[in-house]
Amino acid sequence: MTVFTCKDSFEAMMTCIYAAWASGIGHDDVRLQLEPVFQRELFCTYVHVEADVQKTEKVVSAIQKKISYEAYRQVFLASVSCGEDRLDAIYRFLVLGFSVGAKLTGMLFRPEVMWVLELSRKAANEANFFREFTRFALADGIYVAHIEPKCNIVAVTAEHFADRMPSARWMIIDDQRRIAAVHPADCPFYMTELSGEELRRLKETEAEKDAYTGLWIEFFQTTGIEARKNPGCQRNHMPLWYRRHMTEFLV
Repeated sequence: MTVFTCKDSFEAMMTCIYAAWASGIGHDDVRLQLEPVFQRELFCTYVHVEADVQKTEKVVSAIQKKISYEAYRQVFLASVSCGEDRLDAIYRFLVLGFSVGAKLTGMLFRPEVMWVLELSRKAANEANFFREFTRFALADGIYVAHIEPKCNIVAVTAEHFADRMPSARWMIIDDQRRIAAVHPADCPFYMTELSGEELRRLKETEAEKDAYTGLWIEFFQTTGIEARKNPGCQRNHMPLWYRRHMTEFLV
């Protein structure tokens, strides 16, 4: 068994898929795994794959043309999910997809399809939550938001705000992964990695207070009906870990 490994990024995953396919070893004799690999198996050969932009573009283009754009959307969402086996799941999904074409996403009876659809559903659901739960603080004319999602959905969440706030300068920061979506005014957003010092300084923005911060906290506190408070029901709709960076819960 040959195990192809790569870093946890979309470009690296697509390059890893390209390398495994181009190796000619055979789909049944390869496995794809994200790094770090904590424990290697006996009788397995491990091959590290570096991200390559051109190979990534080839894989993406092939998925969209030979299968469908919907299949590509499911692959992308699955790639940013928190499933440890997501890379191999995507590979098996594409092996089937390149043989059956556009009908792939409708083949719910196949475990390869259900595997990827379940991963993509989890990522999409979490992105939907963070579209509602992301809170911005205004610091030096820039709106800064901190989130800590389980899935790597910063870019997916940023697409929503790029459409809603096209002329504003803002950042959405994933504190766990130390990455950020940065949106200059009237420009597309881009992704960047943050150093430890940069993240420390940006975390200080949560302490910034402005007029809207006070209004939002007052609105949240005054619209609640004391007699109808139900913490258990509230936790079902808004688990505690979602609240770590929500303005109304930081007071």
